Amino acid sequence: MKPVDDYFFNQKEPYQSIMLYVRGVILNTLPEVEERFSYKIPFYNCHKKPMIYLNVLKGTNYVDVAFVQGILLENQFPILKNDNNRKQVRSIQLKTLEDLDHDNFVALLHEASNVLSKSKKAWFI
Repeated sequence: MKPVDDYFFNQKEPYQSIMLYVRGVILNTLPEVEERFSYKIPFYNCHKKPMIYLNVLKGTNYVDVAFVQGILLENQFPILKNDNNRKQVRSIQLKTLEDLDHDNFVALLHEASNVLSKSKKAWFI
């Protein structure tokens, strides 16, 4: 089993179900995305740059679906939040599967891929 699979299957519910669902949406929406295991969490790279990562932050009760260049997307997608005063990363915080608006998330994935394809580097701040 790949390390990223181990990561998902070692999560407690409801985090495991949420992460597996989000993973499926990402992989089905963006066939060009590459799933990697970096910094002990799943990353999704697009155009050879990190685009999204999934994590459950210590002391929280949600899955953090974090967009690396989220600062460039937050005006168009107000669901993206600046948790922990991050300079560039913005995220969607999911406590349940019902918290995710599927159609809006798919639109966000497409726009994030588009923004990343035009960017010279992933981490710019």
